[in-house]
Amino acid sequence: MSLRIYNTLSRALEPLSPLEPGHVRMYVCGMTVYDLCHLGHARSMVAFDVVQRWLKASGLRVTYVRNVTDIDDKIIKRSLENRESIRSLTDRMVDALHQDADALGIERPTFEPRATEFVPQMLQLISKLSDKGLAYQSPNGDVNYAVRKFQGYGKLSGKSLDELRAGERVAVLDGKQDPLDFVLWKTAKPDEPADAQWDSAYGRGRPGWHIECSAMSCQMLGESFDIHGGGADLQFPHHENEIAQSEGATGKPLASIWMHNGFVTRDNEKMSKSLGNFFTIRDILARFDAETTRFFIIRAHYRSALNHSDAHLEDARNSLKRLYTALDLVTPAPVIIEWTEPFAARFKAAMDEDFGTPEAVSVLFELATEVNKTGSAELAGLLKALGACIGLLQGDPKLFLQAGATLDEATVATLIAQRAAAKAARDFAQADRIRQDLLAKGIVLKDSAAGTTWEVAQ
Repeated sequence: MSLRIYNTLSRALEPLSPLEPGHVRMYVCGMTVYDLCHLGHARSMVAFDVVQRWLKASGLRVTYVRNVTDIDDKIIKRSLENRESIRSLTDRMVDALHQDADALGIERPTFEPRATEFVPQMLQLISKLSDKGLAYQSPNGDVNYAVRKFQGYGKLSGKSLDELRAGERVAVLDGKQDPLDFVLWKTAKPDEPADAQWDSAYGRGRPGWHIECSAMSCQMLGESFDIHGGGADLQFPHHENEIAQSEGATGKPLASIWMHNGFVTRDNEKMSKSLGNFFTIRDILARFDAETTRFFIIRAHYRSALNHSDAHLEDARNSLKRLYTALDLVTPAPVIIEWTEPFAARFKAAMDEDFGTPEAVSVLFELATEVNKTGSAELAGLLKALGACIGLLQGDPKLFLQAGATLDEATVATLIAQRAAAKAARDFAQADRIRQDLLAKGIVLKDSAAGTTWEVAQ
């Protein structure tokens, strides 16, 4: 096929050639659920949502796995601070993650495994690495990976072992044979809660972060699969260590293509909690509607740095209004995309070149201009259909063009009635669109036997 993707491993654009013809298997590292998702998480979720949408639009079957890390040092610390169980904390945060992702129009992955459900598979993988001499148990009970025994360590990050050792700031502690070695199994500590411990041949403890993804991806997608993705910050050490673990155990390439989305900055400065320029998805959605936020992310290439500022979001909102204005002026006709049509062909060429959303979005603006000139319902339909390929322009144009205005009770009541009518007519797609449009504007609907109520999202 014609789709080319930048492979971090080879540092080159490569054609996508699924291991199983017609079926793409993709694993993306998800969130560690101890707190609300931030804009960096949104960037990654939207980027790979666009990837899986375009793969499907290209006629491919996609099995998309995005994991949840629900056992981790930060999770344990937060649960103790909150005086709640780990499961209670992580369940709340997973629910919040889903609410945020749904608001941004992010489709649920095919599978969303939780790390705590795969501890037996992690222990099997650790045992296999031990049998191969790639893992050892330290005097303190931890099981570590022997990095220098795996040929090729550093191939993803492009760093040699000597370079990595030169930058190593941690002394050989806790029984590690080398500072570069990393933990596969952490022995239980006296102050850790019981729900953070599992029995194993190595004693009670819990898995290290890196082994979680190796076990889950192998269990759900096989020992080798097509695409492994995540944020650029995961390239080293997390993804480098995944390669060492998985390929050390199986002798097979873990993933054919490694994809990494770029960092998020705030006014050209890296976003971080310590600098006080850190924003949750909910912080953003309190000021800007969800589709504007999604469009702001999509119109930058997924590998580039994304500079967040209110001015950039305002510009994104105004730009998206131009597209919706065309759909408001001309009612779109239902269309099936003909990829030989000139606008569609250029959109496809852009997306086929490493998911080139900036160029694809520029095609949408050219198409909107043509809709305004000609009043063509077919071109308006094409604009909406192409937008759907990247998760845009599926809302009610009039409702979107009111973005920023407070929805009064009468308007919300009218939309709830419209949704009820759509459900009665079994037009569930329209009913869902109304729900999502309201959610994007901070209105949460709650269905019950007594009817539908609503509240402003907190």
